Amino acid sequence: MKIRSLSAVALVLVLAGLSACGKSSKSTAEAVAEDTVATSLSPLHVEGTALLNASGDTVVLTGPSLGWHSNWGRFYNEGTVKALKEKWGANVTRAAIGAHGSGDCMKTYDVDSAYSVNCAMAVIDAAIANDMYVICDWHSHENTLENAKKFFSVITEKYGDSPNVLYEIWNEPLDISWQEIKDYSNELIPLIRKNAPNAVVIVGTPRWDQEVDVAADSPLEIPNLLYSLHYYAGTHKDWNRDKAEKAIAAGLPLIISECGSMDHTGDGPIDYESWEAWMDFADKHNLSVVMWDIADKNETCSMVKPTASDNGMEWTDDDLKEWAKLAQKTIKERNSKQ
Repeated sequence: MKIRSLSAVALVLVLAGLSACGKSSKSTAEAVAEDTVATSLSPLHVEGTALLNASGDTVVLTGPSLGWHSNWGRFYNEGTVKALKEKWGANVTRAAIGAHGSGDCMKTYDVDSAYSVNCAMAVIDAAIANDMYVICDWHSHENTLENAKKFFSVITEKYGDSPNVLYEIWNEPLDISWQEIKDYSNELIPLIRKNAPNAVVIVGTPRWDQEVDVAADSPLEIPNLLYSLHYYAGTHKDWNRDKAEKAIAAGLPLIISECGSMDHTGDGPIDYESWEAWMDFADKHNLSVVMWDIADKNETCSMVKPTASDNGMEWTDDDLKEWAKLAQKTIKERNSKQ
């Protein structure tokens, strides 16, 4: 699969002052020098509420998301992505590129754009090498349109021809109107489609990706989109699924691009009953599910322990937390049906 080479301006951005994102990743110079990348994956597209491959078959993606690159860039490497494919059974992962500081996540794109781009490319290259789909996620809570344009211009310049990459353009808009999100999307998506005309784009929805019913009342007039639905099973229950049911009934194609089995804080006990209810819902509607997150923070949603290797191929069961083991089980069960 031919991949466009970076423009001179983009190349300067990526190479100037870069440090390796993950210890096991290729250097960016090596990645940029590669002119071709082979892949056996089918291009994806959206029809109605379904995600389909080139043959028209329904595709359901299931896998874990990496954590914020700014804090957990040590896992942004080929060894970890390979482990997610071979040991976890995942057919997708997600590079969560932090757009701006949030809580203790500070080394974000607005602070170090080159490091951010390097991390994204390390994961995308690894996903391509391992025949996986990958969501390139602009992990933002605020309207950061101008930086989003810069970031996706560089990424699509290199990967616009790759069927592996889906583009998530605004991770979780907070208490932001749907009209503002639409305006943002209408300006950013054409920029992405300039280099990646056939790529699936994931659009955020209001209030932490919960008000998908609001988006369904006035969807974007752009083809090949998915709309993100996020939940944390300990907090979001029937009322959130009711909104999603309404959106699907109205014809809105959804993807669960981030979720967890615990409270919305990312902490607290795992709610197994609510998690199963959500998985039943996802299975009923053939929704793709990406679980948060490959990180080593002292919280329930961070899947690995601080003592775990940077390289996921070296992880043992002792390195994995309770949530990781539930995620693994869910991924293997769902993807065995594909």
